[in-house]
Amino acid sequence: MSKDVNKREQWKSQYGFIVAALGSAIGLGNIWRFPYMAYDNGGGAFLIPYLIALATAGIPLLILEFGIGHERVGSAPLALAKYKKQWEWVGWWAIIFIMFGIELYYSVIISWCVNYFKMTFTKEWGSNPSHFFEHEFLNVTGSPGELGNIQIEILIGLAIVWFVSWIIVYRGVSKGIELANKIFIPLLMLLMIILVVRSLFLDGAMEGLEAYFIPKYEKLKESKIWLDAFSQVFFSLSLGFGIMITYASYLPKKTNLTRAAFVTSLLDSGFAIFSGVAIFAVLGFMANSIVKTSGIPFEMAMKIVVKQGIGLAFIAYPEALNEMPGYIGTIFGILFFLSLVVAGLSSAISIIEAFVSAVIDKFQWNRKILVTITCIVGFLGGIVFTTGGGIYWLDIVDHFLNSYGLVTVGLLECIVVGWFFRIEILQFHINQVSSIKIGKSWNWMIRIFVPIVLTVIIGTSFFNEIQKPYENYNLISLLSIGVGWLFVTVIIAVVLSFAKWKFNLSDHYSRSDEYEIY
Repeated sequence: MSKDVNKREQWKSQYGFIVAALGSAIGLGNIWRFPYMAYDNGGGAFLIPYLIALATAGIPLLILEFGIGHERVGSAPLALAKYKKQWEWVGWWAIIFIMFGIELYYSVIISWCVNYFKMTFTKEWGSNPSHFFEHEFLNVTGSPGELGNIQIEILIGLAIVWFVSWIIVYRGVSKGIELANKIFIPLLMLLMIILVVRSLFLDGAMEGLEAYFIPKYEKLKESKIWLDAFSQVFFSLSLGFGIMITYASYLPKKTNLTRAAFVTSLLDSGFAIFSGVAIFAVLGFMANSIVKTSGIPFEMAMKIVVKQGIGLAFIAYPEALNEMPGYIGTIFGILFFLSLVVAGLSSAISIIEAFVSAVIDKFQWNRKILVTITCIVGFLGGIVFTTGGGIYWLDIVDHFLNSYGLVTVGLLECIVVGWFFRIEILQFHINQVSSIKIGKSWNWMIRIFVPIVLTVIIGTSFFNEIQKPYENYNLISLLSIGVGWLFVTVIIAVVLSFAKWKFNLSDHYSRSDEYEIY
């Protein structure tokens, strides 16, 4: 066996691995997606299906991905190829549509955050943040087919994001990604703690938190709350990205996989819930201001100010900042948008690393040259999302890649390992290195329960698609941009899976090879 074949960078410590995994898991969605979903699905009642989903699907799947990467010692394509060669394409598909799909528009959203961080000092969005965001900052066109002009400020922000990402990933696993996350994650936690503590003293904060936390148990009877809970857990933990497989492959032999999975899952979920406190305290302040001027009930005012996703961050929050006196609004804006930038960057670098690791595994290319080329191509590919029509492309690509791509990859991972490989071998390996042992119930969750849940999510998304086109986009836009993006990335993945490895796969070390019991 060639030593070069199995030579692999490693994390300097278990702590470094956990903060890197957290950096990938904690992203923009934790700050603006979870709070809205909780509010929309019965407030505190949403925590019941969410925690159930975390226990029955999120943590088991994270243990699976940690186990795959650590036991097979490879990126997603290499690990899956060593289970079953014909399933290698699944690993390639994950990292291809993540790197040249999600990463392209995700970096543009981080660019928005960079620009809004700068604008916070002067509140450049003026008295009408909604009009500013759509018509001045994005300069939105009439349809996806009408791209319009490139927005120079967004393009400059995009260049900054890719340059910072390049510096970090270029430096490697321990000196780049691990070191960056050891700075990013504590900084993000500190920023959010300051934001939460200060927001609690705003007028209307407690009423906002009541809207966020007070449970509406009748919602538990609806199927939507359960589907949303499982979807949120799946997306929040970066499952199906190929990232956690790659990160686990950098772990030394003596590690604690199950404890790392529990710590990562619980901290990620805790951060999402905690972030909601800062968000809804500020929204409560804004709703309270509306109540004072218009006299409408607080609950109605909350429905006016609460917006989903991008609208929450770039419209509702700046509106709230406008209501705050003097320097207070500036401080809140700095903390909030800096938190978004840090959360976004920590996730962005993990996506680049997952792709770079896979290409190096298969083709043995020079890391520094590959990282440079990848970041240049990524920057150029993201330019389409900086145009006036870019918001439409972002919305469509995000919907299809998240609703179908990620979930399908997670489903196929369960099938490959659960049904085409003796999952008991992986279970044995995980238990050999972990303090928290997993039993046969975990095997059946991976084989049956999680695949059923993911199939239901895919089926529901597809059914809704048939009933009503997503966001009423025309069929040509949905097929050419959304479906087309998925189709092209599948083709590329299959082609890459047929390319010859630079070494014999049978010579590549897997940690279960030494278990004579099997």
